[in-house]
Amino acid sequence: MTKIFSRLIVVLLATLSLTQYAQAQILKKSKKVNAKTQLIIERQKVDSLSSLVEEYRERESEWQRAWHDEKETRELQPINKRFTVDYTPAQIDSLHRMLKLQEVNDTFQAFFEEYICEPENPSTDTAMDSLYKARLDLIVTPIHLPYNELVRDKIRVYTTPSGVMSRVLARAKYYFPMIEEELLKAGLPVELRALAIIESALLPTAISRAGAAGLWQFMPTTGKSYGLEVNTMIDERLDPVKSTRAACKYLKVLYNMYNDWSLALAAYNCGPGNVNKALARAGGKPESFWDVYWYLPRETRGYVPAFIAATYAYTYHQAHDIEYAEPPLPIAVDTIMIDRLMHMKQITSTINVDSTTMAMLNPQYKLEIIPATTKNYTLILPANRITEYISNQDSIFAKDSTYLKEYLNPATVEKKMQEVAVVYHRVKSGETLGAIAQKYRVTTKQIMTWNGLKNANRISIGQRLRIEKR
Repeated sequence: MTKIFSRLIVVLLATLSLTQYAQAQILKKSKKVNAKTQLIIERQKVDSLSSLVEEYRERESEWQRAWHDEKETRELQPINKRFTVDYTPAQIDSLHRMLKLQEVNDTFQAFFEEYICEPENPSTDTAMDSLYKARLDLIVTPIHLPYNELVRDKIRVYTTPSGVMSRVLARAKYYFPMIEEELLKAGLPVELRALAIIESALLPTAISRAGAAGLWQFMPTTGKSYGLEVNTMIDERLDPVKSTRAACKYLKVLYNMYNDWSLALAAYNCGPGNVNKALARAGGKPESFWDVYWYLPRETRGYVPAFIAATYAYTYHQAHDIEYAEPPLPIAVDTIMIDRLMHMKQITSTINVDSTTMAMLNPQYKLEIIPATTKNYTLILPANRITEYISNQDSIFAKDSTYLKEYLNPATVEKKMQEVAVVYHRVKSGETLGAIAQKYRVTTKQIMTWNGLKNANRISIGQRLRIEKR
């Protein structure tokens, strides 16, 4: 403030000097004035200067007073309110969504560009074997990732530009951050995320011919033994978060049993019983999957090589020009706890979120009903719809009599489960019968039966397939 006042005084004096200079020039041209007149002129100059100085002093006092008042007001506020910006709840949700998207994108970019880097001279040999091996050697992990012909064959499958990895990578942006977080919480290597690739191609609704389901392909008995609820209304094997936690528990048990990740992975596929038999038949002191390779079931023999290949393909997909689209579901989500029986149509009919998105985010609810009668259940929503849900909660609850009427009677529920809805799927380019079966949560054998197919590999583009859904 003092500096401003000083500058104003300087400007004022300069202005007055110019005025005096002009008056002096006039006096030179006019006749000489007497002493009395000269005194009056000088007094006028002094009065004018004094009044201007006083005016600027008053202005400076007002500015100082306002500045001090504002400072005191700010200091009287609590610390957490001094620097707040007023946002509406919807704007906060939007900012949360943007932050989550940025975090995920930055994490993926850092992993592929900084953590994983190509060797400058992978080998003097130009063969792909040397390149594959050099790249695998760069992935530092407690899980042994050896390279051999079996791994090479699997790498070729997973690095096909239009193959499974392009679809996996589209879903990885949504599922991998959650999977990695749960693995780290459990103290497990994050590279175990590739297990979900070879188990389900990151499809939480995947169901095998044997009845295994979810990202981690739990059988009903195994899933229940690790705390997953499986019944008429809900199948938590399809819940991405809960099934991942169960998989972490199971993997810990298997690793503690064998103290070797390759054997633990083999046991995850075929069961500890088959691995123990293979260890007994191998004789000596086998210490890894490769020592008992020929004594394992045929499917399991390709399991560990597939895991290594999936890890490689995920890490180095850019080097193989594997392109992928944006995730088919929103990356930024949040969780609401539900403490009452609710149909998901109560939500989709009230707030701006479609049924397809709701089903993809909450695949564990088999009849679109959250059976929260004796305990709370989770509901996943897009992050930018959380405030809208909370604001319309009373309206959502009020619709229970409309959407739950037919489900409140147990006999009606049982009848609903027995109803068969027939849909028809037209085969598109690149689709396989297995992928179509996963999409509709049925088995390949069922589609073959419904459509009189004798060979699962003989379907053609444009072919119309009958799908029966219960």
